[in-house]
Amino acid sequence: MQKFEVFEEHFWNPLARFGLTSSFWGLSPKTIIFTWVVLLFILILCLACRYFLRKENGIPAYMILSSIRSFKNLTSQTLGIFSFKYFAFLSSLFIFILMCNIISFIPFLEEPTADPSTTIALGLIAFFYVQVTSIRVNGIKGYIKEYFSPFFLLFPLNVVGELAKIVSMSFRLFGNIFGGSIITKLWTSAIGGSFITELIGILTGINFIIVLFFVLFEGFIQSFVFCMLTMTYLSIAISGEHAESETNTEPTESEKK
Repeated sequence: MQKFEVFEEHFWNPLARFGLTSSFWGLSPKTIIFTWVVLLFILILCLACRYFLRKENGIPAYMILSSIRSFKNLTSQTLGIFSFKYFAFLSSLFIFILMCNIISFIPFLEEPTADPSTTIALGLIAFFYVQVTSIRVNGIKGYIKEYFSPFFLLFPLNVVGELAKIVSMSFRLFGNIFGGSIITKLWTSAIGGSFITELIGILTGINFIIVLFFVLFEGFIQSFVFCMLTMTYLSIAISGEHAESETNTEPTESEKK
């Protein structure tokens, strides 16, 4: 981690001209670099999947197709309908967050999602995607009407409730990933510097258990939870579209005869 210590003391402040000089509004070069590394790994993963899918009878191709079918069934059951555009957005969101969460499995790399800037950005992306979809499905009049239901006095609470989704999704992801990274670093610092303690950590399997739980398992769970929350909000937004599609698919009287 020595080569990245220089980034921990510096932030880019693009909003400094507006008086926003706090580190909350700053951009960490370290996070940006690790995010681009994640994107590079996703590109390599896509190329590898394309290569394996050419061999239809191979085990990797079967595992890839099984994973895609499972996620497709999950989105269909949650949303009530299947649409490739929703599937593409949700699967891309899940893969990106998962890679960001488990990238620390590779030495000298840290999770971009341990930075609140990343998780807030992801929360905003999910939030605006759901809002735009809701407007497209229900129309601007129907979208605004939802904020006044069940009666107009609840408009402020409905607005606060929608905005709270950003905070809830963002800081849930950030808190769990950041907490896991802190525990991992504390354990690494505790056994570091001594050959005996490091050897004990390896031979007893404690190192493997900590990495398996706080990096791989927790990283998968948190990416799945974030994706499921987005999927749930999206399901509520397109419920009108689902109802309309069901109405249109009902057989007419002549078809019944």
